Amino acid sequence: MRNSHAINGAKAAEARAALEKKLGHVFDRPELLELALTHSSWSNEYGMGQKHNERQEFLGDAVLELSVSWELFCRFPEAREGELTKMRALLVSTVSLAQRARDLGLHTLIKLGKGEENQGGRSRDAVLSDALEAVLAAVYEDGGYEAARGSVRRIFAAHWPQTVGKQPRLKDNKTRLQEAALQLFKERPAYAQLASHGPEHAKVFEVSLRLPDGREFLASGSSCKKAEQEAARLALEALKAAASLCGEPGTQA
Repeated sequence: MRNSHAINGAKAAEARAALEKKLGHVFDRPELLELALTHSSWSNEYGMGQKHNERQEFLGDAVLELSVSWELFCRFPEAREGELTKMRALLVSTVSLAQRARDLGLHTLIKLGKGEENQGGRSRDAVLSDALEAVLAAVYEDGGYEAARGSVRRIFAAHWPQTVGKQPRLKDNKTRLQEAALQLFKERPAYAQLASHGPEHAKVFEVSLRLPDGREFLASGSSCKKAEQEAARLALEALKAAASLCGEPGTQA
């Protein structure tokens, strides 16, 4: 079985139908959605060459930004440019998009290579946010801008800001880990880039993260920033598990 954690067969068809319902768009060309759900690790592992979702990520990023910008522009006619920019930044942040991807069930549908699967790729914010962008690109390719804008409105239906002003900030994994480390150890975690490899268009960066208590976590990603975020996520999970085992309230992760 290629992807032990992925939904297969009839369940996959059912899950994709549920996804289309949530998106408000039924694909005339389902192969576009299939491509959007194919991670480069799966494509590389099974000899599919360039048949993965990275190009769609590029397009989907632009579709998402325009759709969110237009929605905020219409919702808040009196808002200043800076206020609109801040609201948009929160909505399209990696943390926000990853959560919307989970809401859609993309974490169960995306096809990952064994290495990425074993490294927890199915729960990585970066992988999930990229997949969501790719799916929106697929909607755009299949049904045009209005279809894609409609999907964006549905995805964020319960998350659009209600008023102009200070919005709650979604903290990324590095920020949350730094706060936890300062609380627990009175020191910050340390990051170091170990290596980078692969062609320029698909380079992989490897980093290490060391907590003040000496524990070390290794992670990789398509950029140094993404690798550091993944290492921070692993460290947060370890801290949460340790706190749970000790019967303490623990660090909120």
